[in-house]
Amino acid sequence: MPASLPLHCHPLAADAQFCFACHPGLACFTECCRQLDLALTPYDVLRLKQRLKMDSGSFLEHYVIVAWEEGMVFPACFLTMIDDGRASCVFVTEQGCSVYEDRPAACRAYPAGRGASRRTDNAIEEQFVLLREPHCLGFAEQQTQTALDYFQDQGLLEYNRANDQLLQLFQHPKIQAGFRLSQNQMDQFVMALYNLDFFRQEMADGRIKMNRPLSVLELRALAGDDEELLLLGLRWLLQEYFGK
Repeated sequence: MPASLPLHCHPLAADAQFCFACHPGLACFTECCRQLDLALTPYDVLRLKQRLKMDSGSFLEHYVIVAWEEGMVFPACFLTMIDDGRASCVFVTEQGCSVYEDRPAACRAYPAGRGASRRTDNAIEEQFVLLREPHCLGFAEQQTQTALDYFQDQGLLEYNRANDQLLQLFQHPKIQAGFRLSQNQMDQFVMALYNLDFFRQEMADGRIKMNRPLSVLELRALAGDDEELLLLGLRWLLQEYFGK
């Protein structure tokens, strides 16, 4: 766990109990959906574009800001916010989240957070934090749980499984040794992980290829399985960046 954490953020043991619950009866309900920079993982975008019945290119155009600054290794994708003076999430309503069943991982995890690292034996190590923001009244509720219990209850396990796959790329030894992406490689990153429908079409048309025959699951990805396609996009990036 890093020695220095952001304001109001505290280390949390996986088996440590904390009190928290969120519901419309709280005066602060939906306050955590405003004044925030919400980074989207590829799996977040996959779930949201399916929920909205949009192709990934249209979803990116309408709802995503792609950002990169000096010092960042990979581009980051952020959900656009409404210009209402409070930078509200585009999906928040007075009744709550309009895409609740497919809300992003960061929304599901709040007020907890999870960091993950990939060991040399490919096992995943987890670290947890708790964000106790002063405006949040949910900590006064009597519902107790551990971070692991809370994440399971919030439907995070499938999100974590998908996001942990990306550690093969994010924590690749060549990245840790200083490898940095060219502009073309940044474009490949966004296409293969976020613009899945365009990636599928490019691969189906033979404009991009794997250096080996596709497996049955990868062929299924081209036929319409978005979750398998996300894994195929990851494998293609590893091939293009590192020749594996």
